[in-house]
Amino acid sequence: MTTPWLHIVGIGEDGLEGLTPATRAVIEAAEVIIGGDRHDSLPGTVRAERVDWPHPFDALIEVLQGYAGRRVVVLATGDPLWFSVGARIGRAIDPGDIVYHPQLSAFQLASARMGWSMADLETLTVHGRPVEQMIAFIQPDARLVILTTGEDTPERIARFLSERGFGRSRMTVFASMGGAEEQRFDGAAESWAHRVPAFNTLAVECIAAPEAALLPRVPGLADDLFEADDTMTRREVRAVTLAKLMPMRGALLWDIGAGCGSVSVEWMRGARYARAVGVEPRADRRAMAAANALALGVPGLRLIDGEAPAALAELDRPDAIFVGGGLSDAVFEACWAALKPLGRFVANAETAECEAVMLRLQSRVGGELCKVQVTRVEGSGPPSEWRAEAPVTQWSLVKR
Repeated sequence: MTTPWLHIVGIGEDGLEGLTPATRAVIEAAEVIIGGDRHDSLPGTVRAERVDWPHPFDALIEVLQGYAGRRVVVLATGDPLWFSVGARIGRAIDPGDIVYHPQLSAFQLASARMGWSMADLETLTVHGRPVEQMIAFIQPDARLVILTTGEDTPERIARFLSERGFGRSRMTVFASMGGAEEQRFDGAAESWAHRVPAFNTLAVECIAAPEAALLPRVPGLADDLFEADDTMTRREVRAVTLAKLMPMRGALLWDIGAGCGSVSVEWMRGARYARAVGVEPRADRRAMAAANALALGVPGLRLIDGEAPAALAELDRPDAIFVGGGLSDAVFEACWAALKPLGRFVANAETAECEAVMLRLQSRVGGELCKVQVTRVEGSGPPSEWRAEAPVTQWSLVKR
């Protein structure tokens, strides 16, 4: 077993004083130290070569690999494995070459300041990521702790809350936690007016007004929450479809014929870090899908201009595939070949032609067939009538 040559050290606002003697000894014995501007003030006992974060940041792995075999320390903030650089490095360099030295994270410090149990809250980061992703977590009584960057970020989050009927939510911003210059700012989302330091941590206690928008993580969001045309997969059918697709943490969906993106958006909301690629040839529908993804808190939705099967060739292998229309033998063969083991394939059909393709494929490959039909009351008062919507034939199977 080789001796680890890379140490990733978390440091708080109290600097080296907050580290254990063993971790301080690692820093003092280092030959190379890589860190940011806020890590420049090291004592005279540290004689290592100092290297700033590379630009672009993606070059970090190559820089580290160039120092392999030397005593290297990477300085990070707080816990290096919690929304920090440590996980990124650990995916690219043999874990046997790395030792992690965690410090208290901003999440732990903020939770302690608020008196909140970490088991009962959501931890998020919008540091270097779209702020809109926090929208998916706005729910009654939810408690959120969010790493932010930029003095205006809490103000933007306050606006998201207020626009969705959560203006009374309590917000607290912490800066320089654990140091001599620690600051705290309190207020309500609807009246937030603080100017805060650029590097901060935000705690939010979501409080819903009676008119608040309810956006659960389970599938079946109301149709009127989406910008859409008449091709959208409707609420009840969408819920059944997502149940068969089974969103899972970090899993990738191909949404073929994405339309306004309603299935992709609900897939990404349904599990942490779930990803989706929407394949859609019409520019107006891709624009609607992008707007829906942003408004509903999943700005990472990727949209591709193209048609299956040609547009699928360069995509990463998916964990699930949804075909909302235009199923053909060629599309299915390309999808089935790309789908990972235990992957889920779901196709919906509203036309007789598409259903005929589906029935032929099901007789050859197997899977489950069902027909979904939704009947609604038309009108708001007597006399009222039940109106049946067009039935949808659904074929689903798991790749074993």
